[in-house]
Amino acid sequence: MTVLRIMIREWRRILTLPVFFWLLLVLPPVLFFFYAFIYEKEKIKDLPFAIWDESHSAASRQLTFLLEQMESIHITHQIKSQSELELLILKGEVMGAVHFPVKMEEHILSGQPVDITLYTNASSLVPAKLLFKNASEVIIMGGAGITLEKLIQTGMNRNKAMALVQPVRLTTLPLYNPGYNYFQYLVPGLITVALQMIIIMVSVLLFNYETKTGSKQELYALARGSALRILSGKMFAHLGVAWINFILVTGIIFPIFGIGQDMATFHFFILYTLLAMACISIGSLISVIISDTMLATDIALFYTAPAFVFSGYTFPRWAMPWYDQFYAWVMPYSSFLDGFVKLYQMQLPFRYAFSEMSVLLLFVLVTFPLALLVLKIKIRKEFIVQ
Repeated sequence: MTVLRIMIREWRRILTLPVFFWLLLVLPPVLFFFYAFIYEKEKIKDLPFAIWDESHSAASRQLTFLLEQMESIHITHQIKSQSELELLILKGEVMGAVHFPVKMEEHILSGQPVDITLYTNASSLVPAKLLFKNASEVIIMGGAGITLEKLIQTGMNRNKAMALVQPVRLTTLPLYNPGYNYFQYLVPGLITVALQMIIIMVSVLLFNYETKTGSKQELYALARGSALRILSGKMFAHLGVAWINFILVTGIIFPIFGIGQDMATFHFFILYTLLAMACISIGSLISVIISDTMLATDIALFYTAPAFVFSGYTFPRWAMPWYDQFYAWVMPYSSFLDGFVKLYQMQLPFRYAFSEMSVLLLFVLVTFPLALLVLKIKIRKEFIVQ
């Protein structure tokens, strides 16, 4: 019953103290809808593209037509020099261009090599890669088509001509996000990393903020000096708020925006609960050690802010230096993300995430007892029996 009373007391604090109310109940829905609206268009489409055509041939016109059919490409400029292209890129008016050289068609038909140059603005990495992928597909297939027609016109059988033009066939099958959809890929990752950051940022205030509000002795008295009751009551209260945000994300945000797979599953709930418990335990440990709320908040911010970068969501962790990999390992979000990708994006059976859940549980089993030990020592020193 004492733990329940502490839980109810903590919920009152969440509803009445602005720092808890705004961070836990107001900021999450605003932030989640904000992330969803950023990537509402889902894919990069109609990137401005320029054509530098010195061939002026049927082949260059056909390739230009095929380029315009690509979803990511929208031809906006016809240019006459590389300097003109560079100026357009600097102004942000185009993201890339293709150069068809003089006598391109004649060289293709005569079997001579042709150098078609594809320009992309690599300072914008993702759009540049998308332009390269789609434009190179058109140019390679278009060049092969011209050669194929030439061989057929000589009387060669179509199948034999095709074998000569394309001796090796490559079939690509992108898995788990075949449409390169930003909406399905980035929004779930951004929302879950924001949840980790919010939970830890609030948890580092669970105990030191009692001192700031002058309510520490009252809490000690309610718990009858039991550190376990205090820590358990606060953890269960904030775990309940974390579950409310889980319902908000899986039951409202994702259905409204039609984001990917059904996340409101028992398996994902267990994974998320372990992440929340790990974050609350880590934040509680910082809170009982650091009495200064500003310093504790700074430490939490330093700890959580790089989580998305180091998690491996946009750049593989194995490619990072060992010290960055270690930094990623000591953040619960990295293990959560690995399990999240397996359960949500890959739709793998629950057992494939056991190792990641074990790591999250390890965070709880290490930090919760440490927080409990430090809190016991503090209570012995500070608890005044009324």
